[in-house]
Amino acid sequence: MFENYDDVVHVEDLMEMLDIGRNKAYELLQAGKVRSFKIGKSYRIPKVCIQQYVLSKVNMKIEEYTGNSY
Repeated sequence: MFENYDDVVHVEDLMEMLDIGRNKAYELLQAGKVRSFKIGKSYRIPKVCIQQYVLSKVNMKIEEYTGNSY
């Protein structure tokens, strides 16, 4: 998943990876839903944190559909 991206990406990459806008990207980062760190004023996002976010959303949908926890 996301093989074409560096291990640590910028907000613009997050936007592209999740097909979201700038406001939604910053909302996810500021709420801690996608873990990140800052260098100066710029966010850096480990690719693995984006992968974990996506997988957590997929698991939530599966649980809603089946009623099972995995």
